[in-house]
Amino acid sequence: MFNFAEKISPIFSLIFCLLIYVIVIALPSPRTAAVTHEIAIAPFFDISPLTTSIIYFLLVFVFVIKRSTVINNIGKFLTPAILLLLLAIIFSGFFTEYEPMGTDLAELPILSGFFEGYQTFDAIAALVVGGVIIISVKLEGYNSPVEIRQLITTAAILSGLGLLLVYGGLIYNGAMVNSEFPQDVTRTELLSGISLLNLGSFAQICLAILVALACFTTAVGIVTGTADFMSEQIKRPHVYSITVFLACFLGVIIGALSVNAIIEIALPVLLLVYPLTIVLILLNVMPANFRTRSIMMMTVIATTLFSLPDALKYVVSEELFSNIQLYIPLSEFGFGWVIPASIAFFGTYFYEHSISNRSPQTE
Repeated sequence: MFNFAEKISPIFSLIFCLLIYVIVIALPSPRTAAVTHEIAIAPFFDISPLTTSIIYFLLVFVFVIKRSTVINNIGKFLTPAILLLLLAIIFSGFFTEYEPMGTDLAELPILSGFFEGYQTFDAIAALVVGGVIIISVKLEGYNSPVEIRQLITTAAILSGLGLLLVYGGLIYNGAMVNSEFPQDVTRTELLSGISLLNLGSFAQICLAILVALACFTTAVGIVTGTADFMSEQIKRPHVYSITVFLACFLGVIIGALSVNAIIEIALPVLLLVYPLTIVLILLNVMPANFRTRSIMMMTVIATTLFSLPDALKYVVSEELFSNIQLYIPLSEFGFGWVIPASIAFFGTYFYEHSISNRSPQTE
């Protein structure tokens, strides 16, 4: 994770890493406990969100504290169960009769979907859990860089296809049932409703198990990744265990809040950090001549500056920063950073390219 942005500056990379890890243990990790309570626990048991959060993160602690077993437990038990339940909900939708589809009321559904994707934390979690996978592969005894790259590439392709199947299937199911629900249906009501339509009375139990397992694996990955990073940066005994304890303790406190409350807290943070994360991911997969220090630095600066109005209007003054957004292209769609980042990227690349072409002639 530290190497991800190190080319810009070691200090920047450390700040970026700390920011990401603080965000993931303070927002998406606790939110998994809140979602588990609202969908998997509250419909069946009369217990408080705090009680659920305590039990939930106690289990996360037990699961994560022995580092060498984390990836095997997820791969052998949790992920297969999650996939089977998801596929049962999705494929049963192909054989369920619904009312005819209604008229689409969304003005720009692709943008709505894109920004809903921010709330999944998938890109940010990918950075954290990606590090967990690399370390876990090495703990399994794979030491050859070529072998590690091949193994991780294969895993990435398979997981990408799995995500495409799952998200595509849920999108299809959501589109087919758009006449069955009111326009203001909430996320959890929609998922519960789709499951009930497809699986009948058995749906609530299936959905409860699915949500609990999916949330749990996310929390395990986040806490493990944070503890891995801290133990790598602070090479002292028990750093891993202490980080796991602190992450779980924070999860208990924030996880007792409602899902909507955590989403509202997360929104301005995501609007600032998500564009930066997307840009860094794109830069890191480009050829070396497209990710020099200058190119990465200028692109990151432009992305950060032009993401600030999107985030600050929810924190400082919506009127002030909405007026600023009027002068930034695409800002009304939440993409005010795209054109400036592109200009910074290509401008710096062509400048460096022209300098390198002129240097031999000058000599």
